[in-house]
Amino acid sequence: MSKRPQRGKITAIPAGDLPRWVRDEVTRTAPKARREPALIELGAGVDAYAAGRFGKARDHLKRAKELAPQAATIRELFGLSMYEMEQWQPALSELRTFRRIAGDPVHMPVEMDCLRALGRDRDVENTWDRFRKLDAPREVQDEVRVVYGSHLLEHGRVREAWKVVEPGRLVASPSGSTVRRWFVAARIAVAAQDERSARKLIKAIADQDEDFPGLLELRSQMGGA
Repeated sequence: MSKRPQRGKITAIPAGDLPRWVRDEVTRTAPKARREPALIELGAGVDAYAAGRFGKARDHLKRAKELAPQAATIRELFGLSMYEMEQWQPALSELRTFRRIAGDPVHMPVEMDCLRALGRDRDVENTWDRFRKLDAPREVQDEVRVVYGSHLLEHGRVREAWKVVEPGRLVASPSGSTVRRWFVAARIAVAAQDERSARKLIKAIADQDEDFPGLLELRSQMGGA
């Protein structure tokens, strides 16, 4: 298992030179003759991903993977590019490989969302059970709860969904993942006909982002709350 000291978020890297930890990772895992070509393809993939050109990113990262298949960052961004293109099965395969190589559960919410899209309900449940045994960062916990709570809601398991997503105190300065958790909680409250909770959550979300995706539709369900 490769070690990734001071690991950052590859999806947050701006265009330009790759950070040293990424270059070191490719250097450790690829034969000497393939290192620089792999880094060139990875850099182009990062730039394309940052610009929202996911098909182009996928193509560059596919070539990078062929050159350095054990570089976790390449597998990570390759999987995320395909996820953005709704290529669920290859995205799932790449992100599972990333998790195996890096020992990092950060993308388990995305894995679970791929499984949802593929209709693999049992595997969604199994992923949730595995995740609950991990000591993951708070933001990753929020994202998993967003996905799993949505899965439960889609299957009419409203009471269980609320227990998973239960938003707790509506703080003044939440993280983005917390706001997404509030949104799923609001959807669950609407489904449960808990008007008071739904209105409270909708207001809290609007206070953070009046244009939050799906908020207008949710308000219409509540009669313009």
